[in-house]
Amino acid sequence: MNDFMSGGLHRLWKDRLVSKLSPFPGMKHLDVAGGTGDVAFRILESVNSIKRRALQDPLNDDLQEETRIYVCDINPNMLDVGKNRALEKGLGEDKSLVWVQGDAEALSFEDNSMDGYTIAFGIRNVTHIEKVLSEAYRYDFYSFSVIPRLGEIVAGDRESYQYLVESIRRFPPQEKFASMIADAGFQKVEYENLVGGVVAIHSGLKI
Repeated sequence: MNDFMSGGLHRLWKDRLVSKLSPFPGMKHLDVAGGTGDVAFRILESVNSIKRRALQDPLNDDLQEETRIYVCDINPNMLDVGKNRALEKGLGEDKSLVWVQGDAEALSFEDNSMDGYTIAFGIRNVTHIEKVLSEAYRYDFYSFSVIPRLGEIVAGDRESYQYLVESIRRFPPQEKFASMIADAGFQKVEYENLVGGVVAIHSGLKI
């Protein structure tokens, strides 16, 4: 049960997120509050898998542009964790991964400079959700947010678990958050509950 609620559940929402994102070679993607690299590594793995298949087609010209996955986090220590994990995975020299310290409420990238944007559990910790959504709208054509509704069930850390419970209670329910994404300018906003709503994936398009 613990494996399902921790590792199993994490694999489920991350796999589903990347599936909805539909990464492609040459993509410019921004993963916010993702310092540990969890989402970025999976996106890169998906892109590399597509590249391997495409290389078998001598007529394919879609691999010329370099993929860039920007991992942005306000906490430099979390970025260090991600960089070390990249080294362990043999991705330390991969130029597709770009590590950037930055604030989700005031990002430094140019408007319309990204093909995709993701933010996972970090959305619970921001001070102004509306500012984060407004920033997200500046960058991309596709925006996805992963929101835990019930949170992780973890043993042995009462303080951390209490924080998770309180942060989840403060966070808007799925319908309200979907409305906030639409108010930021995104279209075709929808959300998908996983495991009975333990995790919800919200998505929207910038057209």
